[in-house]
Amino acid sequence: MTEAPQPPALDRELHHPTRLALAAYLSACGEAEFAVLRDYCQVSDSTLSKTLSALEKTGYVSIRKGYLGKRPRTWAALTLTGRRALTGHLTALEEIASAARRAAAGSEGDRSEPGED
Repeated sequence: MTEAPQPPALDRELHHPTRLALAAYLSACGEAEFAVLRDYCQVSDSTLSKTLSALEKTGYVSIRKGYLGKRPRTWAALTLTGRRALTGHLTALEEIASAARRAAAGSEGDRSEPGED
């Protein structure tokens, strides 16, 4: 008996578009300052704060607080766990897209144009 194929393993923590954008941005740099991330993701301070907290709880992001002169700042970095999760999530998305392309290519031969009977 043949086992049914398993669906690609999307990461539930990275499924939300803002979380995915944030992880992708952080994957390309060592760390980024809060305001830069907020502007990149085009979200409010509150939304970014909640998003970072959620990703920090999963171990995907590390948060560092400090000062730039006398002004408090927050920096975020993607952890090794976060990088692995992002890689797995992107691989799953690629598998889904590839399966969709294969399905579309296979069904093109099945369709006939109107009036071709």
